[in-house]
Amino acid sequence: MMVPTSAEPIAAGTFGSGAREPYDHALRDPARQLYLREAGSEPSADVVRLEIERFLAGADDGDAAVLDDATGPVLDIGCGPGRMVHAAIMAGHMTLGIDISTTAVRLAQEHGLPVLRRSVFQDLPAEGDWGTALLIDGNVGIGGDPRALLARCRDLVREVDGRIFVETHPVPSHDRVFSGVVVDDLERESLPFPWAEVGAVALRRYANSAGLHPVREWMSHGRPFTELGRS
Repeated sequence: MMVPTSAEPIAAGTFGSGAREPYDHALRDPARQLYLREAGSEPSADVVRLEIERFLAGADDGDAAVLDDATGPVLDIGCGPGRMVHAAIMAGHMTLGIDISTTAVRLAQEHGLPVLRRSVFQDLPAEGDWGTALLIDGNVGIGGDPRALLARCRDLVREVDGRIFVETHPVPSHDRVFSGVVVDDLERESLPFPWAEVGAVALRRYANSAGLHPVREWMSHGRPFTELGRS
């Protein structure tokens, strides 16, 4: 698999980017507390703590359980510093991670991991040949349009046996699209970006409209996952 080394510039308004870059700061200083909230909302309203320490750690048992049924090659979408990329490689899969954060990609590459600074909506290597695409850590929210994201993932995986593994919102009926910002405990704030939060029930609807179907749903170490296949 040939991996390009350059890409088109990534647009502003993507997860945690722009303004005071709290996400990139937290990747370099994991003692920071990082939060996702709706742009323009009060600090106490619908705030989600982002587990930056987990992003920077190795894969945990919940992560490993996802990869138990993965088939290679594996594409990790929104891979961050690369914990799932490393775990998939250690499980024996040819793997590539993509992320839009310059700092996340640099950290992954410093550890020798195959990661590109690339949006899932840009041209990618081996389109249509991936065995498994991962949307872990709420990354089904990327772009704020779950149907469009899932349709894009459908085009990336193999036609016959390609699978998409999605970590969903803990509340199965949850279905929320909004303009979000990332903020830290020093009040650094990103530019607004489109985001979504999707539970398992809502995911079924988006999957069906994107030409996908649920293969199975399960809980692993308190985290909900859905496996999708091409219809």
